[in-house]
Amino acid sequence: MKLLSTALSHITAAHGTAAHTRDSYTGVDFNIGFEVTHYDLDLTYRVEPNMLQGTAVLHIRALEELDKLTLDLGGAMVARRVTAKNAPRVARHRLSAGKLRVSFADAIAEDQEFELHIRYGGSPRPLRTPWGEIGWEETDSGSLVASQPNGAPSWFPCDDTPGEKATFDIRITADDPFIVISNGTLVSRRRSGGSMTRWHYRVTHPMATYLATVQVGEYIEISLGRNVRAWAPARLKQLVLDEFAQQQEMLDFFSGLFGEYPFPDYQVVITDDELEIPLEAQGLSIFGSNHVKGDHVFERLIAHELSHQWFGNSVGLREWKDIWLNEGFACYSEWLWREHAHGHPAHDSARSHYQVLARKRQDIVLSDPGTRDMFDDRVYKRGALTVHALRRLLGDEIFFLTVREYLSAAQHSTVTPEDLISRLRAVAVDPSAVDTLLDEWLNHEALPKFPA
Repeated sequence: MKLLSTALSHITAAHGTAAHTRDSYTGVDFNIGFEVTHYDLDLTYRVEPNMLQGTAVLHIRALEELDKLTLDLGGAMVARRVTAKNAPRVARHRLSAGKLRVSFADAIAEDQEFELHIRYGGSPRPLRTPWGEIGWEETDSGSLVASQPNGAPSWFPCDDTPGEKATFDIRITADDPFIVISNGTLVSRRRSGGSMTRWHYRVTHPMATYLATVQVGEYIEISLGRNVRAWAPARLKQLVLDEFAQQQEMLDFFSGLFGEYPFPDYQVVITDDELEIPLEAQGLSIFGSNHVKGDHVFERLIAHELSHQWFGNSVGLREWKDIWLNEGFACYSEWLWREHAHGHPAHDSARSHYQVLARKRQDIVLSDPGTRDMFDDRVYKRGALTVHALRRLLGDEIFFLTVREYLSAAQHSTVTPEDLISRLRAVAVDPSAVDTLLDEWLNHEALPKFPA
C-alpha cells in the first residue's frame, strides 16, 4: 500500500512540515494516490534497429479520489495513445521530464480498480542517472536490462519506486534466432509469423519494477541442477559448466541458512558482451563473458547475486537509504559460502575486510549513505560487518533462526530496518545491547571496534 506506508512517509520533513514529494536518492517525484497491482506488457522488439513498441496495460487501484496521475517513462520511449477501462475517459496525456502525465475527464473514486492502456514505443536506451546509464541497453548481439535503482522507465511505463511491488505478464515478440529470457515462468513460446517468436513470461510473486528484466541474445540453455539453469552463447558452454558447477549446491546451502528459495527456479544469463559487474533481477542474475574464464575468481559474486534473491528481491526495501540491508547480507553471504565451500571462517573474512575498512576514509553513515555513496563498497562491507556483529552478539542458533523468521514474515513484500531490528531485540538476552550495537554501526561515521 503506497498511501502512508511508502509515499507519504517521504513527505513529512524533520520539523513536521510537508516538504518533500520526491525520492531523495533518485531525485524522481513520487507517483501518489494509487497503486499498480499488475503490469501486462505486450511488446515487439526488433533487434537490429533496436526498436521496441507495444502496449502496457496497468491494473490500478485508486487510494484516494483522483482526476489525474503520473507514471515514470523516459529515455526514448514515446506514449502514443492512452486509454482507460472501468474509469472515466482519458482527457489528455503528455510526456515531460520523465513523467507520463494523465488527466481524466472526471474523478475516479477512492478504492476504484481500473486499467490504463498505454500504447508506446521507441528506440530504447539507458537513462542517465547519478550512477551512470541504467536500464535497457543494446548489446553487440541483442539487449539487456539492468535497472537498479531507477532504470525501469527506460522500457515500460511504471510506478518506479522500490517500495511498490506488482505481478507481471511480460510478452516479448523478437526476431529469430534470438532467445528472450525474462522474470518468472515461461508460459508459452510460439512462432509469430515471418521470422519472429513470441515469448510469454508470468511473474506471480510481486516484484519491484527495477527488478523486471528482459535479456535478448543468441543463447543456449545449460542445466546447472535441479532448479537452476544458465543461458549463454554456445561458445561459452564448457566455461559456464565449470564456473557455475556449484550453483545448485550454493542455492541449497543458502536455503538451509535463510529458508526455502523464494521463487520457482533460478537462472543465470551470461551475455556475449563484457560487463563491469554482475547484476541481479528477480529470479535471475546477469553476468558478462568476462566473468566466466574458468578461474573461479568471481565465485564470491556468484554467491552475492544469488543471495539477493532473499535479500532484495523477495524481501525488498521500502526506501533506498536502507540499502545496507540488501548489500550487507549479500556481502556476508559471500563469506558464509567461502566458509562452507573452502573452510575459510567467516570471522576471518570479517576481520580481513574490517582491517581494509579501517584504512579507508570514514565519512559514511550506514543508515543513510546518500545518493553518491549508496553503492560504495564501504556500504557493502560495513553492512556485512554489522550483520557479523549481530551474529556474534546473539550466537549462531538464535541469529539464523531470527533471520529466517524475518525473511519468512516479509516474503514478497518490503521492509524497513525496524522489521529486522524488532525481532533481534525480542530474542536478545539484553535488548539494549542490540540497540547500542546498531547505533554504533549504523548511525555514526567512525568504525566501531571489531566484533569479538
